[in-house]
Amino acid sequence: MTAVAQARTFIDDFNAKYELAHEKFEDCFWGTKMALSGEYSAELLSETKKDMEDLLSDAETLAKAEQFMEETKDDEQTQKILKIIMRTCRCYTMPPEVKVVREETAKLESNLEMARNAMKLGYTLADGSFVEASSVALRNKLSTESEEAVRKASHEGLSSIGPFVLDNGFLEIVKQRNRLAKQLGFIDYYDYKVTGAEGFGKDKLFHMLDGLQEGTRPIMVQARQEFAHRYGEDALQPWNMPFKMKGSIVKQMDPYFPFSMAVERYVRSYAAMGITYSGATMNLDLLDRPKKYATAFAIGPESNGFCHWPRVAWLKPDGTWQPSTTNFTSLADPTAVGSGLTALNTLMHEAGHAAHFANIKQPSPLFGQERAPTSVAYAENQSMFLDSLVGDADWRAKYAKDKSGNVIPFEILEEEITATHPFTAVFQLRAMLAVSYFEKALYELPEEEMTKENIMALAAKIETEIQGGPSSRPMLSIPHLVSDEASCYYHGYTLAEMSVWQTREYFFSKYGKIVDNPQVGPTLCEAYWQCGNSEDFLAIVEKLTGKPLSGDAWVSHLKEPVEDKVARSKKEYDNAIEETAEEDNTTDLDLDMTVRFVDGDLLIADSSVDGGILGACQKFEEYVAKRVSES
Repeated sequence: MTAVAQARTFIDDFNAKYELAHEKFEDCFWGTKMALSGEYSAELLSETKKDMEDLLSDAETLAKAEQFMEETKDDEQTQKILKIIMRTCRCYTMPPEVKVVREETAKLESNLEMARNAMKLGYTLADGSFVEASSVALRNKLSTESEEAVRKASHEGLSSIGPFVLDNGFLEIVKQRNRLAKQLGFIDYYDYKVTGAEGFGKDKLFHMLDGLQEGTRPIMVQARQEFAHRYGEDALQPWNMPFKMKGSIVKQMDPYFPFSMAVERYVRSYAAMGITYSGATMNLDLLDRPKKYATAFAIGPESNGFCHWPRVAWLKPDGTWQPSTTNFTSLADPTAVGSGLTALNTLMHEAGHAAHFANIKQPSPLFGQERAPTSVAYAENQSMFLDSLVGDADWRAKYAKDKSGNVIPFEILEEEITATHPFTAVFQLRAMLAVSYFEKALYELPEEEMTKENIMALAAKIETEIQGGPSSRPMLSIPHLVSDEASCYYHGYTLAEMSVWQTREYFFSKYGKIVDNPQVGPTLCEAYWQCGNSEDFLAIVEKLTGKPLSGDAWVSHLKEPVEDKVARSKKEYDNAIEETAEEDNTTDLDLDMTVRFVDGDLLIADSSVDGGILGACQKFEEYVAKRVSES
């Protein structure tokens, strides 16, 4: 047998083993987070994760891959697959004594997640009564509740998460993570995580972030001053800022974003941009319910959902195509004001992840899995680009309609721009930066200084230094911090947002529009999606846009005068209204995927048997209406 043939046998065996281990872990992850019936537990989740990581951390596997790499230099395809096996295994391979630390940490993380899921969260009213509410519901109260006392109580509810996680193992998790990283030769855990995911270290990352942080500080300071001048100093209280910016506007917009129709509108929008899913199956579990996950991290800084892939898309050795299976969820409450808009943002974001990972066409599942060495920024770029469209005036002219089909009036959009544009974008940017700077400082703390009091003080210090004051979303309430795969992750959102605005600039320059542009899907697929992690994130952004990644387009957006944004948005809105009048509102959409709506163990609808995607959407709308009527 030739060296190439031996290498191919090794590769096929490894791919098959990885597929099986990956799927077992993801099935357990989904069952645990969704609180499904069956034998799901923190122990089983830790066990299946260990099995997957044991495969990836096997020293013999890495040695064989390195040997075959030397022996097959003339076979480009074999070299490509061996290279991704080596890159992936090097992210997990560690000496036995370090592996023990990793396994102990994984158990602590699982125990904390289960404790957090069982945490009684909510807010206390003036009469002393306690109202249970999820973290999503509490954050929604900050934007929509007119009574300040309730908003303050809701913020206190969110703030209670920090002490809880610190009392339930997070302190020891941080220490263990650092021990692992330092034993592997890294500066600290943050350096370990960013090097594995992005291919460069913590120092280079923060050199990039420092420039953005310093460059946008004056914009943030000016925005806070203007905010206080416009609404009063008390408006800067963390429980008041979201409501002052958009409280009344959220209520005005609510009828034009009915929750039950959110999925159909995402589907129509994607279809109009030529986005397809290459035969994928998507399981959607969108509704909040008791015991559903509380700590599974949200992919997206403002998302309340997450997206995982028990089956990874890839091209098998015989040339057959393995479509992906996506598990996609959120914590939606259809009765809450603003839930429809939140759902649309989540759908556009998570469905962007799903479209991306469904279209990775490479010869191993390792190219299309979401963990290291897949770049965080690369993964988030796709979803954040697509969810950015929900804020565009032309998107809203086409898809923001009440149940009678009436389009949202531009006067509401103008009021929103006037109320939020000088503030929201820069405040969100600074909030993203704050998480990265907090985690940097957290993992740089000497172990003897890692106390509950010190970490809470550190969180408050970073919020003040980066955001200008206490955050509406308390730092220690952010679920990414406690999650293994999402810790030291937030920088990816910042780098991705830089790319989002640069990519938007490219499309506007080339085509003049993004919304309902059928060139968008094929362009993204060819330039960003198909390669998976086989190409460098910074390189593919530059290859598409013709420029190295920078924050220039993003900062330009932040600096756009309100009156200019209003005028531009009005023009885009009017053009979209004219286009919509000429369009056929088709009832036959094909995104080349099967959609299954579920609510825990219950199957609500399946597009393969319920009249296609729109038929399944109709059954979901009926299910939501029934649930709302019974609430």
